[in-house]
Amino acid sequence: AASLPMSIIIVGVGPAEFDAMEELDGDEVRVSFKGRLAERDIVQFVPFRDYVDRTGNQVLSMARLAKDVLAEIPDQLLSFMKTRGIEPRPALASSSLPDLHRHI
Repeated sequence: AASLPMSIIIVGVGPAEFDAMEELDGDEVRVSFKGRLAERDIVQFVPFRDYVDRTGNQVLSMARLAKDVLAEIPDQLLSFMKTRGIEPRPALASSSLPDLHRHI
């Protein structure tokens, strides 16, 4: 799967130990299967219990969860594009961008 243009997000729910998920996340050590190393890290794992706000501020804790869950996606996309030699297109001139504020 690491050779495909995808990212996998796993949120661990409950009191279980998530050691296997932490290993699958691959932040510390590259995951391997049958002696073959994963081409790149595509898994982001976070335990939900780390984001339960004991003070009752659920909005803040869910915002932190969202931030951390999505944190690795940009680097995962870039690593896929780099391994395929795909270069970004040149930026558009600001005059050619649509005027979005008129539509809001």
